[in-house]
Amino acid sequence: MPRLPFETIAHHALPARYQLSLVLCGDSLAQRMNREYRKKTYRPNVLSFPNSSSEGEIFLNVRAAAREAKKYGIPYLSRLALLFAHGCLHLSGCDHGAAMEAREQRILARLGY
Repeated sequence: MPRLPFETIAHHALPARYQLSLVLCGDSLAQRMNREYRKKTYRPNVLSFPNSSSEGEIFLNVRAAAREAKKYGIPYLSRLALLFAHGCLHLSGCDHGAAMEAREQRILARLGY
């Protein structure tokens, strides 16, 4: 598995001293988690579950990331980095929209993605 600066990305997206658990998974687990906890049937690329204001979990679907990287014609690591940043920002309280996308891009630009 190629290495990403997960800790650095999390540091830029989450509050100080945030406790994060990261699960790298495939389609089956991601879909099962999505069905069980969100009542959705599709295979998500990333899921974020806050446990409290200072801890949470991210399930990063590496299979979906690979498909999407190919579809969009971008490097696999760039897609993984974006999805991880996206999940972290959800845990920090961000909702989908232009402000969240701008924060994702700032984080990724700092790291050369």
